[in-house]
Amino acid sequence: MFLATLESANAIARACLNDALPKRGPMAEPMAYAVQGGKGLRGFLVIEGAKLFDIPDTASRFPAAAIEAMHACSLVHDDLPCMDDDDLRRGQPTVHKKWDDATAVLVGDALQSVAFELVADPRAGSGDVRADLAVSLAKGAGGEGMVLGQALDLGAERAPAPLTLDEIIELQAGKTGALFEWSATAGARMAQADIEPLRRYGEALGLAFQIADDILDIEGDVTTVGKAVRKDQDAGKATFVSLLGMDGAKNRASELVDEACDALSPYADKAESLREAARFAISRDN
Repeated sequence: MFLATLESANAIARACLNDALPKRGPMAEPMAYAVQGGKGLRGFLVIEGAKLFDIPDTASRFPAAAIEAMHACSLVHDDLPCMDDDDLRRGQPTVHKKWDDATAVLVGDALQSVAFELVADPRAGSGDVRADLAVSLAKGAGGEGMVLGQALDLGAERAPAPLTLDEIIELQAGKTGALFEWSATAGARMAQADIEPLRRYGEALGLAFQIADDILDIEGDVTTVGKAVRKDQDAGKATFVSLLGMDGAKNRASELVDEACDALSPYADKAESLREAARFAISRDN
């Protein structure tokens, strides 16, 4: 049931995103390529979170598509040789491998612009709602959020000693967690409701998701995961697994899922799909 709901939300967000992409010119093909594949979990969180406040997907599809565009932007840039230097993403050559570094930079830049076009669409809500979505997305994606996390990650590679657990949590709260938090709270922002329960949900879910990624980097295989595995281990980078051990990391991820589900208590049974999303985050194989 959950996977069908996830697939449905993903289809809604992807259709909206594809409509917003350029249909001609040199950016059309690489941008369309960059957004292919993926589970669409962030867009799902937007659409399902909006349902808690009876906001239909005719409105929530715009911020859902926006977060998928922003996430794709982060992946394209993250894969560049000057960043994490990956050749494979979602089972396909990364954008800079299929085209070149300059094209990948431009694709990421353009997808970020598309994200803000989408949250600014009048069909997403009132002017106040759209302004809140745009400002909060800018903070979550920028130098206080996702970009900060990437900067901390790059800095860790040059640090004389591996990061501590608290430092990894801070890093991942930006690099991975900030966009999860935004996704979780977008529906409440659209309803101009209290975002705190969903912010706590998104915070716990984002960290659990990252721990699951660290586990997959050890236990997964490149065919299933769709990207290079054991890179962090081979580079000697500190991860949740290296610091907590495999069993400790799995236990912490499970605890975080419980925290995420507990944060949804104000919404009772109406939030069951979001609880299933938290459980899915640590049971997935890619």
